[in-house]
Amino acid sequence: MDKQDRKVPVLFVCIENSSRSVMAEAFARKLGLEASSAGTFPSTHVNPLVVEAMKEVGVDVSQRKPKELTGEMIEKAGLVVLTDASLEKAIPANLRKKMRKKVVEWYIPDPQGKPIEEIRNVRDEIEGMVEGLAKVLRPDEFREN
Repeated sequence: MDKQDRKVPVLFVCIENSSRSVMAEAFARKLGLEASSAGTFPSTHVNPLVVEAMKEVGVDVSQRKPKELTGEMIEKAGLVVLTDASLEKAIPANLRKKMRKKVVEWYIPDPQGKPIEEIRNVRDEIEGMVEGLAKVLRPDEFREN
């Protein structure tokens, strides 16, 4: 089985798909994970301060467009990461049913409306959480020497 066959598609979900899930998807892709993101009530654009904060660490999310969470996205995902445990209540019952047995809940503060300093803190927290997830999903590639 080659490396491509072992990839577990990860779907990161937040409310607007404009901050937390966008950062998580970008860090996951940077680490070679198959990743996507969506929101329960998507914004019209990615938070400009998130774009700036990610650019500071060499990750460009400026062309990302927020997407609405769909059943097809959930079915395709091997793992669904909710960036806030309270999100499950905002997801329609038919979609929640599709997520059973493949949901991980994180609690990441919503950076919406926060200053850049707080967004940087959230960015760094997300990066660490995604790195931890990558080590679990692809342990052969993330072994400590």
